[in-house]
Amino acid sequence: MGVLGRYRKDFGNIYTADKDLVREENLLLKNSVNYLKAELNKYKELPLLVCDVKKKIGNKAVIRLPNGSYFFVNIAGDVEINTGDTALVEQRSLSIVKKLDENKNFDLSEFIILDKPKVRWEDIGGLDEQIKEIREVVELPLVEPELFKKIGITPPKGILLYGLPGTGKTLLAKAVATSAKCTFIEIVASELVQKFIGEGAKLVRDIFKLAREKAPSIIFIDEIDALAAERIDIGTSGEREVHRTMMQLLTEIDGFNSLENVKVIAATNRFDILDPALLRPGRFDRLIDIPLPDKNSRLDIIKIHAQSMNLAEVNFDNLINNTDGFSGAELKAVCTEAGYFAIREKRTNVVHEDFVSAIEKLASSYQENSEHIEMFG
Repeated sequence: MGVLGRYRKDFGNIYTADKDLVREENLLLKNSVNYLKAELNKYKELPLLVCDVKKKIGNKAVIRLPNGSYFFVNIAGDVEINTGDTALVEQRSLSIVKKLDENKNFDLSEFIILDKPKVRWEDIGGLDEQIKEIREVVELPLVEPELFKKIGITPPKGILLYGLPGTGKTLLAKAVATSAKCTFIEIVASELVQKFIGEGAKLVRDIFKLAREKAPSIIFIDEIDALAAERIDIGTSGEREVHRTMMQLLTEIDGFNSLENVKVIAATNRFDILDPALLRPGRFDRLIDIPLPDKNSRLDIIKIHAQSMNLAEVNFDNLINNTDGFSGAELKAVCTEAGYFAIREKRTNVVHEDFVSAIEKLASSYQENSEHIEMFG
């Protein structure tokens, strides 16, 4: 092979290598362009709407959108959907394109607290009679249901705890959940009041469905007067929606679906404004008054809260004489304030005078608040 032949061979190899390199770069650029086009198309796509399937008719369904409108739409492809499911629909045609997994309970995390409480009966002082009633009505049916089957009676479905703020209603509910070793679902009643028609009722249904899945469980509804105030004949559309949500709550408690190992505990500070329909037997069978603690009860409560404190010569018997009218929450605040008085004086223990100062501070604050309410109330 001559010089010219070798030159042609080397040039051909270089040309082939450059050609392969250009081809690879071209392919890489095409892939990048296709990826960017796909990403751009994603931003152009309309978001899907969440709806409730009210009725399935063949390959079509009646759906309800969050704004309350009903539509008769198609079910796309091989989507398996049933009445009562939650689905995603395309915005233009409103065709059902996907079923949402309700087991995730994605819409409940903002409204409930799902917990396993650690409050013991020993952490509650001065409510022996109330504790006895709650254990009979709530704990016993969950722990020993066969006793009720043998006797032939149906245990109560729910109880209502009423009394002044800070008397221990929430603590009692958590303690019975701890004692019965069951799931504790805590709700504030005002969270059940939603903007659009039917959303509050659906939220109530989902909460009770979750409680059945997590059974044995306790549903604790705090401040139930926000939802179950006495109904009036004339009201705004918002009030009517609150009443619809309340009716769904009553239906869940006393409806066709058995609560089985689910108990409902409600609490309120305004027993006087509750709707009578909520208080009849079959719904909240036991109404338990949680009073302000008496002298002996206050002594038990303050000792419970002070047992973890580093104390020095504290005479609780003398202190209690100056706490007339204090609730359990206020007695806990006394212990906290006493600790602050010790900290301010650079001490590592709490003495009797710290508690005296704390009681005087809370008592004067309570009196000022009462005078303010009477003046501007």
